[in-house]
Amino acid sequence: MKHEHILGIELGSTRIKALLTDVNYQEIASGSHQWENHYENGMWTYAEAEIWEGLQCCYKNMAEDYERKFGEALTEISAIGLSGMMHGYLVFDEAGKLLTPFRTWRNTNTGQAADELTKLFSFPVPQRWSIAHLYQAILNQEPHVKAVRYMTTLSGYVHWKLTGKRVLGVGDASGMFPINRETATYDEAMLAAFDERIADEKFPWRCRDILPDVCKAGEDAGHLTEEGAGMLDVTGNLKAGSVLCPPEGDAGTGMVAANAVRPCTGNVSAGTSIFAMVVLEKPLAEVHPEIDIVTTPEGSQVAMVHCNNCTSEINQWVSLFQELLRGMGVEKTDAQLYQLLFESAAISDGDCGGVLCCNYHSGEPIAKMEEGLPMLIHRADGHLSLGNFMRAQLYAAVATLKIGFDIIRNEGIRIDYLTGHGGLFKTPEVGQRILSEALKVPVCTMDHAGEGGAWGIALLAAYRLRQGMDGTLDDFLSQCVFRDTHRTTICAKEEEQRRFDIYMKQYDNLLNIERVAIEELHEAHR
Repeated sequence: MKHEHILGIELGSTRIKALLTDVNYQEIASGSHQWENHYENGMWTYAEAEIWEGLQCCYKNMAEDYERKFGEALTEISAIGLSGMMHGYLVFDEAGKLLTPFRTWRNTNTGQAADELTKLFSFPVPQRWSIAHLYQAILNQEPHVKAVRYMTTLSGYVHWKLTGKRVLGVGDASGMFPINRETATYDEAMLAAFDERIADEKFPWRCRDILPDVCKAGEDAGHLTEEGAGMLDVTGNLKAGSVLCPPEGDAGTGMVAANAVRPCTGNVSAGTSIFAMVVLEKPLAEVHPEIDIVTTPEGSQVAMVHCNNCTSEINQWVSLFQELLRGMGVEKTDAQLYQLLFESAAISDGDCGGVLCCNYHSGEPIAKMEEGLPMLIHRADGHLSLGNFMRAQLYAAVATLKIGFDIIRNEGIRIDYLTGHGGLFKTPEVGQRILSEALKVPVCTMDHAGEGGAWGIALLAAYRLRQGMDGTLDDFLSQCVFRDTHRTTICAKEEEQRRFDIYMKQYDNLLNIERVAIEELHEAHR
């Protein structure tokens, strides 16, 4: 090939991002496409057509960026990686037809299934997991279940269409069905238990038959077909033959982008949702429904705290403030406005001036909240300043994560540091310090913190291209990718940590108000 280019594509909750890198893992072209999920017929979803329209638009923007910079069309890509939001429910019939609209991780209608499977497996099965969605559909006696012949995640679906391979990276697969710690593939005993549980339904499939094959980082996951190249690049410039790495979820790519695949390290990804990952030295002693047990892209066990809500409420307030500024004839970019608002949080009272907010746009299982209702309250004798308002918003963005993370800490799990990435960390130090206050651990950021997922899957594609020549994934990341990367570490002082603990007591009371408000709204609509 003329050049060795590596492409990472991430299908996130609000944006599809394509990042092209060179052999030194540096960005040389990028493109993106904004999209939003829809709440239709009681489900959060994206239309199938939107997936391909978004991918094609994103790729087109990246290819045009490349052509502007290098004066030639992009025709050959050495390796490609695909990442997507984890979990959810994508099921297909024998002909490959989608049987029901994509049910995303954001849905919280699978509580009964998750509870029953957690008891059946003696293993935590969250509501977001694909197996919980499937079992809930069975419990609901949805007619499409009999026709199911394949179930996968968003990244697995796109990978299948581009390569013809029904495979999934072990990290993403661990958000579909429990993974055995020793074999790094689906747990056979749990598969058998599930099949026995649903035996009376007499479905024409067994659970293992409809799941994708599991691959670890660096393993063969197929090549870009002629048809796949045409689906990605509608101009026809892109040639077939690119190597593809196993498709991964946003949790796995976040770990890679944060260089957090070693035991006792971890990462926090903070955007529309927020989740913390800690690579375990040993298994947790107890089953905790609030803690997912997933894996790194190489299959090491990870404790994951996942919260459905993080920056959506902040984003809406930024849109409101932007509308106000434009109405006054003041032009500020979104980036400038975010920075101004985030930095204002440093000029605030210790207790947020009596300001409290709940940022739940959707249900939040960790808080046992089945639906969301964003809420802002403040004491009549409080101090409603911009700084207090923004600190309360930022505290709310990480408060639910703290609820789950405290469970991991109480298990005595060693955590050397966490690395933050995602939108919450784009303004230097602000989100980083608040997260350290909440979780009571050192929090690091790196130069690539704002673009974690697309870059992370590009690194996995590079690792696949090199076929493990650089040792383990940890070796490859530490010695080849991050050897000279600048890292900033913040560890909150004890008084700052105590300040957050005091806030959490108030936040717990706010959640009680949230529950009552939701019930009252339902009553008003009856």
